[in-house]
Amino acid sequence: MKKNILITGGAGFIGSHVVRLFVTKYPDYHIFNLDALTYAGNPENLKDIENAPNYTFVKGDITDEKFIPELFQKHNFDGVIHLAAESHVDRSITDPFAFIRTNVFGTCNLLNAAKNAWKENYEGKRFYHISTDEVYGALEFDGSFFTEETSYDPHSPYSASKASSDHFVRAWHDTYGLPVVVSNCSNNYGANHFPEKLIPLAIHNIKNNKPIPVYGKGENVRDWLWVNDHARAIDIIFHKGKNGETYNIGGHNEWTNIDLIKKLCEIMDRKLGREQGTSVQLITFVKDRAGHDLRYAIDASKLQRELGWEPSLQFEEGLEKTVDWYLANQEWLDNVTSGNYQKYYASQYEGR
Repeated sequence: MKKNILITGGAGFIGSHVVRLFVTKYPDYHIFNLDALTYAGNPENLKDIENAPNYTFVKGDITDEKFIPELFQKHNFDGVIHLAAESHVDRSITDPFAFIRTNVFGTCNLLNAAKNAWKENYEGKRFYHISTDEVYGALEFDGSFFTEETSYDPHSPYSASKASSDHFVRAWHDTYGLPVVVSNCSNNYGANHFPEKLIPLAIHNIKNNKPIPVYGKGENVRDWLWVNDHARAIDIIFHKGKNGETYNIGGHNEWTNIDLIKKLCEIMDRKLGREQGTSVQLITFVKDRAGHDLRYAIDASKLQRELGWEPSLQFEEGLEKTVDWYLANQEWLDNVTSGNYQKYYASQYEGR
């Protein structure tokens, strides 16, 4: 069946992988990629599919109260996959109100537009909200995991804004009957990741013999998932998930930050032909981040049990693929780190 699907934040890291998957896997769907092209939005991430007949890029802001309802009326969307968000914790500490505007108000603006456009005729419609494991707070080193029933306990402006948006999505379901699903995912890694994040930053700095900053003692633990596996999970949840349900997505793959960086140093030394132990000397411990959660770990057994999803890659294999991609795409990395991509695409989409 021909469907019009709106994917928000589709020029970003995770969003671009979701857009590519849907455009290539579902030729009968028309995918509309809505992105404001802030610092993390880069249409170059989708160069390979930008001319596909079932793909349209739309430059726009999810907080725009006039534009968003008009977009829904114009294209009669059958579904929304909502990834657009401010997502970097350090930035949220510096400018929390930017996160409130985008993550909370922007989500509510989309929810209301969907409700009004669909006019409670919800047959075949779906609003899918992508969230984060950070809304659950932090875990101790006690073998426990975040489940879909874990109480929310956000500790940063970023996670608080995402927790708030999750609540609003569920409120629109409970109050207006909007058909929604929510997923909360662990840390992602892979190609096209904005290089202020840990893994691409470390790869870039190692390659250029720059210090690798590590917060505190590097003891914080994260559960890492290959971004393509996250995109696969989103595909399955969008099509097979049950309305009103939440699904946790994780890699069952916990690493301390310092062990992860040491593994990257080992891989990079091998790939660059350096003597083993060279890059690890670049590790530089810096003052810990305010409110830095100790450990995240996701129990994704509900998603596996009910919808049949599981990760496809072991972490070491995924890291190898990720390093290979960054080493083979130096021009992309240079454009992003220099900011040149923003100037180029600002002129390309001016007035749209």
